[in-house]
Amino acid sequence: MGGLTVLAVVVVAYTLVASKLDRWWVTGPMVFAAAGAVLGPGGLDVLPLSLTSEAVLTITELTLALLLFSDASTVRLRDVEGDAGLPRRLLFIGLPLTVIAGALLAHLIFPEVGWAAAALIATTLAPTDAALGLAVVTNKAVPVRIRRALNVESGLNDGIATPLVTLFIAIVAADEGLADTAWGLEALKQIGLAIVAAVVVGYIGGKVLAFANERGWTSEVSEQIAILALALLAYQGAVTIGGNGFIAAFAGGILFGAATRRRLAEPVQFTETLGLSGSFLVWSIFGALFVGALLTHDLSARPILYAILSLTVIRMVPVAIALIGTHLRPTTLAFMGWFGPRGLASVVFTLLALEEIDPSGGGGMLLQTVTWTILLSVVLHGISASPLAARYGASITKAGDIPEKAPAGEPQIRLRDLAGRHRLEEQQARVTS
Repeated sequence: MGGLTVLAVVVVAYTLVASKLDRWWVTGPMVFAAAGAVLGPGGLDVLPLSLTSEAVLTITELTLALLLFSDASTVRLRDVEGDAGLPRRLLFIGLPLTVIAGALLAHLIFPEVGWAAAALIATTLAPTDAALGLAVVTNKAVPVRIRRALNVESGLNDGIATPLVTLFIAIVAADEGLADTAWGLEALKQIGLAIVAAVVVGYIGGKVLAFANERGWTSEVSEQIAILALALLAYQGAVTIGGNGFIAAFAGGILFGAATRRRLAEPVQFTETLGLSGSFLVWSIFGALFVGALLTHDLSARPILYAILSLTVIRMVPVAIALIGTHLRPTTLAFMGWFGPRGLASVVFTLLALEEIDPSGGGGMLLQTVTWTILLSVVLHGISASPLAARYGASITKAGDIPEKAPAGEPQIRLRDLAGRHRLEEQQARVTS
């Protein structure tokens, strides 16, 4: 039986027991990363994959593009203004501080790679992925404003990090003599052309779709297909004219949401679902190629050290600094700092970097460091999300009138696994009854 056939069987099997596995703290990323590791080059070697494979790059890039567009089109910071700006603090103070702290420690731990490569490692691992700790944002015991802040942060920080990743890849490639030394102009060109594509596809496309919707020219299915086509067009259109497809997908999603006034959030779920399906393949690729590379190389302590620091100090200290003045309890700061899982965006950013830089140089250290960080995150955040959310929620419930309990609307849960929304619906049903 071929590797792709076995992987398809794993997908079917997982879909049949997703909710059951979720109750045992077994997440989709765990399942598919493990499957990829077993089937890939470090295991049975039956999956026809390589880091330079065009199919691998296409799958990962389109998956991230779909998720960036769908996230950006439905998440808006204006909805959380009543939450004392928690998401803004996490995104515009916490994220830059995370990149700075990560770059400083990367330079100390890997002095041979230089400042640009250190910054690339830090930026690649800065975005968070709610899929690895979805129990946190769906557990009703956790205060709604805390869940909402973490949910919005994870929905937007990968898009915000994309221009920085683009910039640092260009610098490292130029330093290694693998690209044009005018890295600044190249990065600006990619970002500028991406914005042009985003405006044309996201805003104008959104206005046209909204116009047709208001006049009853569309159907439910046609709207779903139109949004999917716009997401793909934003990405591919930018790439075609020399821009960055991910920036175009993210900015296009924001502009699409503004043009439609978020009235088409329901048909956007179709694009989310396709992105979720693609994420299964991305996690399998991660297991096969990233984890497989660890299994076939000598163990190195420095990437593991950085991975541990990335999940703790590099994330938790910036979050605590960003939330100074909010009067949140220390346990809340620690809870929010811990639940910053690293996931799909970091996988895709690494593959993009390896397209441009030498895998035997800084690229090799990047691959090992990212792999250990994500691997530890998949396991540690996956098994700790439910019990820690329950324990934290219970401690907050016993407290009196505290800032964590300030009223706020329920977060828009994005589709990141097969059990997340089902879990939230079950909890809401129990509360109603």
